[in-house]
Amino acid sequence: DLLVVSEGDRIAADAVLRESSALRVDESVLTGESFAVDKDDEHPWIFAGTLAVRGQALAQVVATGTHTEVGRIGRSLADIERPASPMVEQTRRLVRLFSTLGLALSVAVVLLYGGLRGDWLQASLAGITLAMSLLPEEFALILAVFMAMGAWRLSRHQVLTRHSQALEAIGSTTVLCTDKTGTLTHNRMQVVALARWSGQAFEAWRAAPTEDRQSSSEIPDNAVPLARQALLASDPTPQDPMEVALVTLARSTGSLEDLRAWQPVHTYGWSPHCMAVTRLWRMGSASPEESLWVATKGAPEAVAQLCRLSNSEREALRVQTNAFAQEGWRVLAVAQGRAPHAAWPDSPEALELTLMGLVALADPLRNGVKASVQECHQAGIRVVMLTGDHPLTAQAIGQEAGLDTTAPVVTGEALANLDDRALQQVVQSTSLYARIMPQQKLRIVQALRAQGHVVAMTGDGVNDAPSLQAAHIGIAMGQRGTDVAREAASLVLLNDDFSAIVRAARLGRQLQDNLRKALVFVLAVHVPIAGLALLPVVLGWPLILLPVHIACLELLIDPVCSMAYEAEPPEPDLMQRPPRDPHAPLFPWPWVVWSLAQGGVVLAGVSVLGVWTMQWGASVSTSRTLIFCTLLVANAALIAANRSYSQSAWRSWGQPNAVLWRMGAALIVFGIAVVAWPPLRQVFELEWPAPEIRAVAVMGCLTCVAGVGAVLGLMRHWRPELRKTTHNAAHAASTP
Repeated sequence: DLLVVSEGDRIAADAVLRESSALRVDESVLTGESFAVDKDDEHPWIFAGTLAVRGQALAQVVATGTHTEVGRIGRSLADIERPASPMVEQTRRLVRLFSTLGLALSVAVVLLYGGLRGDWLQASLAGITLAMSLLPEEFALILAVFMAMGAWRLSRHQVLTRHSQALEAIGSTTVLCTDKTGTLTHNRMQVVALARWSGQAFEAWRAAPTEDRQSSSEIPDNAVPLARQALLASDPTPQDPMEVALVTLARSTGSLEDLRAWQPVHTYGWSPHCMAVTRLWRMGSASPEESLWVATKGAPEAVAQLCRLSNSEREALRVQTNAFAQEGWRVLAVAQGRAPHAAWPDSPEALELTLMGLVALADPLRNGVKASVQECHQAGIRVVMLTGDHPLTAQAIGQEAGLDTTAPVVTGEALANLDDRALQQVVQSTSLYARIMPQQKLRIVQALRAQGHVVAMTGDGVNDAPSLQAAHIGIAMGQRGTDVAREAASLVLLNDDFSAIVRAARLGRQLQDNLRKALVFVLAVHVPIAGLALLPVVLGWPLILLPVHIACLELLIDPVCSMAYEAEPPEPDLMQRPPRDPHAPLFPWPWVVWSLAQGGVVLAGVSVLGVWTMQWGASVSTSRTLIFCTLLVANAALIAANRSYSQSAWRSWGQPNAVLWRMGAALIVFGIAVVAWPPLRQVFELEWPAPEIRAVAVMGCLTCVAGVGAVLGLMRHWRPELRKTTHNAAHAASTP
């Protein structure tokens, strides 16, 4: 197949050029770099997913689909297994446990009833009724609704959720790996300093900062050639904020008009082996036979290699680079040279280049980053910064942001020399990584996971996709991220703001707390329902709760009431405790005891009420009415009992929760309607009780509420211990 490529086309497959005319291709989806690359006979390959920004070409297709360069990255993603959500795994085990226990008890009831009474039909019906009352069918519904509502709440903080499991996983995060540029900083750069190389020493100049960061102060005349050269090493139509800042600097010197007639001829792109960009230009007034002008910019160590500096010159370059980097600035070295017009070399290493100087650019921290990092530390979350900048720049920005800087900065070169075991030791204490390649992020994530951490990772480029996929929570940038990164991520930051990640972690912890409260409530209300289904079988009573009552309570009343917990406000110490250990049970045995105790109080109350009314001579319908209405009131008492971990039930009523009050009002209306409206009363086989019976019902309801309150008072001192069962003290010990 042949591709006809024109300016503005998205290239559909990997291909090799057969004919071309001034073709330039934006390959940022593959390389992560914003500059476009010239395509010609020396560089004939074009790749799927890239964008033709200039020229035309005819190319022969050589690979499609998963066989392309982009498809190769997709295959690597398929080989990385996305870790299962801790809460989902815990919920699955919880449902299996209670389902097994419920079914086993139901079978035992069938065998006991049938063996003692010989009525196997009634025994089977009794077993089915008990199974209905015991099986935790609400758990899956609660988990699904809580996750959906959590995603909606998170979207209001400019964070989109692609996988709902990430909502609760981010609440268990112990390590947050983040980029610097655009996440911790604004990614709005301004040239703040220049250093011209005279051949013997550097002559440095610093600009006064401007408020809008869109203009530069006037620079000395002897620094104008350096500014012009930095501009020539940039894309003619820049999008990268760094190159935009260089254009702004050149505009302030009046250099743009002088350069408009220059023609770009060839570009040597950035690569992990040569972290510099070199562009060849034909001067506007020059004849075609004259040599080409060469402009290079990049990492100082890479430019020093291209310029073949002596040891003393390298030392002077290192000293000046460190002086700028210690200010937290990004430092670029700039070089110039000439190249033959007819046949330029295959790589920039063969060019003769001369160092011109250094350019320093400032990119300020986002507002609120330092406070967000401090909040992470208080919550037991270690923040790790990975950047391609100079180590001293990383150190300065890390200190300004409040990161842990006690351990030395680890560079990509040092990391490449570490085996997996040594790397696992390094990641335990290191919070700053500099000169890191995108491929090395995956190794860092894997090493952290091997140490038992729950890892969140940010990224924006195509090459970040494997590390985003390998992390428990991959977080892609919405403004500057590529489609591949967003596809691999679980969360997408619409505003690329680090503070939004911390808000997501806070919401994830709130989701964990509220989900546990809902599960405690659901298990508690199962106890009286199961007890009232079992006691008539054991004691020979007439059936009190019919299948319609159990279906109404478990499929309508209880799930709807449990939704009130989704809107519960966060606990006061939500971000002052360590992350929940993902390996700890979501519903440990102390919580089970706490839940069963609440349900046991309600069961005792309604059982006493049923025995008393039957001895008093009331009909089965009257007893059923009193018990059913008492269960509805007990639901409200159990909701109050589990609203807060840190406050008493009575004080927690003062916390705002509009959903809870609406649920309470709906519960009252339903209770009145099911007793007072004849058609509904007939369906539930209830009856309107006499005044004295209603008085007894009120006393029974108050007794149940008082009993739940008494259990709350007795068990309140257990609550700190209960909470300790859901957290891992080791995470707190590792907090910087």
